[in-house]
Amino acid sequence: MASEPIYLLGGHQSDFCRNVYRDGGTIADLFIDTVRDGLTSTQLNAGDIDVGHVGNFVSALFTGQGHLGGFFGHVDPAMANMPASSHEAACASGSMAMMAAMANLESGRYGIACVLGVEVMRNIDGAQAADNLRPAAWRDKEWQDTPYVWPCAFDGMIELYQQRHGLNKQHLNAISQQNFANAKLNPNAQSRQWQFNDHSFTDNDQHNPRIIGNIRRQDCGQITDGAAVVFLATESRARDYAKARGISLDSIPKIKGWGHINAPMLFSEKLKASQPGGLLLPHVQQLFQQTLARAKLANLDSIDGLEVHDCFNITQYMVIDHTGLYPPGEAWKAIENGDTIAGGQLPINMSGGLIGAGHPVGATGIRMALDCYKQVTDSAGGYQIDGARNMMTFNLGGSTTTCASLIIGR
Repeated sequence: MASEPIYLLGGHQSDFCRNVYRDGGTIADLFIDTVRDGLTSTQLNAGDIDVGHVGNFVSALFTGQGHLGGFFGHVDPAMANMPASSHEAACASGSMAMMAAMANLESGRYGIACVLGVEVMRNIDGAQAADNLRPAAWRDKEWQDTPYVWPCAFDGMIELYQQRHGLNKQHLNAISQQNFANAKLNPNAQSRQWQFNDHSFTDNDQHNPRIIGNIRRQDCGQITDGAAVVFLATESRARDYAKARGISLDSIPKIKGWGHINAPMLFSEKLKASQPGGLLLPHVQQLFQQTLARAKLANLDSIDGLEVHDCFNITQYMVIDHTGLYPPGEAWKAIENGDTIAGGQLPINMSGGLIGAGHPVGATGIRMALDCYKQVTDSAGGYQIDGARNMMTFNLGGSTTTCASLIIGR
């Protein structure tokens, strides 16, 4: 039986350039301020919200604070007894909070949900931060001989592409260069004021230092403090919202499709499903197909842009490879043909993505959804895709262990 559609009323994103603890704040302050700003931007009252969901990965390790759903009660007295829960799935935590909120609304239990993603990660040194992020892999079995688990893991993905299909590092550099360029147009991007030179996207050890193996500084998504919030509504509550504001229901975006796949934790186990010369991670393509099918779309021709999980540039390359735009191993054609830039066939990460805009882990899936909302409501400002009607997210946790996707459109 078809469920009532879920509408996205809007939301708010914090400035990802901000260092919360250096500014004298805490994760609680970031949580409370972001929800309050989201209520203001959507012209919702705290009493309108029936349920809250929080996406977060490692607050207890980075800040010593867990049980984050309790902070809704400090946003406004009207939220003091509101039901709330938190969700963890590594870098896909925000998307899991979105999925849980959607299910709540589809069940008929609630009418409007507040979904917040939040992470503070810049309050400790890099070595401790890297160790805190280790549990997104199988801690006792994978990448145990390195202090830098994720650069090591995705360096391995580069090696696999080189072995199976051949890979020109210049194509990866082009992804990073484009995402940093897009971020300069995003007023909330962490790197919007960063400066680069002719050597920044090369194998120059001074201007683009090596982290490990093939991974260099500009290949990486950014450790970031940040939060993003969206408000989801059932059709009946969205209709009331529209009527009260004198707008049409059709002007409010809705979630047209969704996908959620979990693969085995071990990366070596995931690879058992791949075929030599074929797709590296077939479950990633399965997620695209699943999401499009739920939106009743035949292929990506109806999608105007993607917000994808570029924790490293090779991750974005891998995602492109699994979209079906080109045969397996030929994602480089999308880069050389300009398919993924503004005005191209399928613009990707116009926000700057994780590389340019920043990656507060628990907030990323929700930030992606909010940027898709901005695109389809023509409110993305300098990074607007002309005429965007349908946008798609791709959010992953771990080594593609948890994969989630949304199609948001009007």
